[in-house]
Amino acid sequence: MSALPTVAVLYTRLRVEEKWIFAALEKRGVPYRRLNDREIAFALHRPEEWRGIDVVLARNLSYGRGLNALRIFESWGIPTVNRARVAELCGDKLATTLALARAGIPQPRTAVAFTPQSALRAIEEMGYPVVLKPVVGSWGRLLAKLNDREAAEAVLEHKASLGSYQHSIFYIQEFIEKPGRDIRAFVIGDETVCAIYRHSPHWITNTARGGVGEVCPVTPELNNLCVRAAHAVGGGVLAVDVIEDPERGYLVNEINHTMEFHTTVPLTSVDLPGMVVDYALSVARAEVRRPSAPLSTSTARAYSASEMRSSGV
Repeated sequence: MSALPTVAVLYTRLRVEEKWIFAALEKRGVPYRRLNDREIAFALHRPEEWRGIDVVLARNLSYGRGLNALRIFESWGIPTVNRARVAELCGDKLATTLALARAGIPQPRTAVAFTPQSALRAIEEMGYPVVLKPVVGSWGRLLAKLNDREAAEAVLEHKASLGSYQHSIFYIQEFIEKPGRDIRAFVIGDETVCAIYRHSPHWITNTARGGVGEVCPVTPELNNLCVRAAHAVGGGVLAVDVIEDPERGYLVNEINHTMEFHTTVPLTSVDLPGMVVDYALSVARAEVRRPSAPLSTSTARAYSASEMRSSGV
């Protein structure tokens, strides 16, 4: 490997973040390739076509495209940021919740059901209001706050009628009365490098839905929680969403494996694109020790099925 590894940036659309990353690569004199996931194709029997790539930096919009591309590159021995297991866990809210629970990370109370009837029972046991989320999704889309039984019955019926696999998994969380904001913290390796508050009068505070950013100080408590949460899913370059509960303090809500930072960089003056590039270069040089991720969801599900068969269930 040369002194300057070759970085492949896997992306869907050239957003501000990707342009900043390309600029950071060029500033460092790093050779790189642009891989648009709408244009590339993998001949799985010809991995030699991808020789010369020392690390892949994933910036995909599509969870499925990104995850499968990472699996392919990793199968050929090419390191990736983030790793496929990390992407798999972070892109699936249920898998994220399970990984955080295993690590003892505080998070909102959550229930999962597979029929409208069992979902309604879980909602009423949890108590209104609750938030119904798609297991896979981002940018605050397809979230529903259910304030009473009438709303719950209507939304559950609508989801069931859609018929897709995703809509047959009912992921239910308690509604947290936030102080008009939440926190997005950016973890790179073993450090929370910066964080922002996202303010909104609406209960959905994503900046993609109109939330307004403000610098959030990274206290030792916040840093420790976010690094632990990032390590729980395998670590890397991650954005950790945190809710401030008036009684329980910080709760981790979600973790994003292809983080956006176009709002954060101007607010904080932290060079996130440069830090992301430097981390990818360290991975290419095998200079960082990455925490092990839990079993992938597919492996975990297969293992559970095997356990049930062996126990006669």
